[in-house]
Amino acid sequence: MRRVLATLCLVAVCGLLLAVRPASAGEAKAAVNPTADFIDKIVVDKSARQMSVLREGRVVKSWPIALGFAPEGHKTQEGDGKTPEGWYVIDYRNPDSDYYLSLRISYPNDGDRTQAESRGVSPGGQIYIHGQPSTMKSFLRAKRMKDWTAGCIAVSDEAMDELWQLVQLGTPIEIHP
Repeated sequence: MRRVLATLCLVAVCGLLLAVRPASAGEAKAAVNPTADFIDKIVVDKSARQMSVLREGRVVKSWPIALGFAPEGHKTQEGDGKTPEGWYVIDYRNPDSDYYLSLRISYPNDGDRTQAESRGVSPGGQIYIHGQPSTMKSFLRAKRMKDWTAGCIAVSDEAMDELWQLVQLGTPIEIHP
């Protein structure tokens, strides 16, 4: 009887893990819909852990976000775990990201580079808006932590699908404390 119960518990746990696992690299990801209505601005409120997309000054949609593991303050150097603050643009779309889909933020800008150079440090880079991790280990780690990225802005995969449809290259993004 114990063996039967143990087997049933194991099957139930495996079923739950499969139900919440992230999409694998081979699964379909969102393609760009050429007829979608694009947004004209992204606004991130770090303290509220919220990102909104706007069209003609009106909020179209908002999502909860996770930030870098040291979320307070502006990113000043590589490895500081901070999410940048300021005005940037979306400058690259990555359909093959390790984090589902991703949109790169143009950090560092000239001011960020100058500030870092004056301190003799690297400003860092490769800051993205992205979905959830594609490996189970990283996915489970992310689920345990409120702010878990290295400085990126993370959203659910469902939110990333929507963003992928709404955001074009060159879309401005304002990131507020």
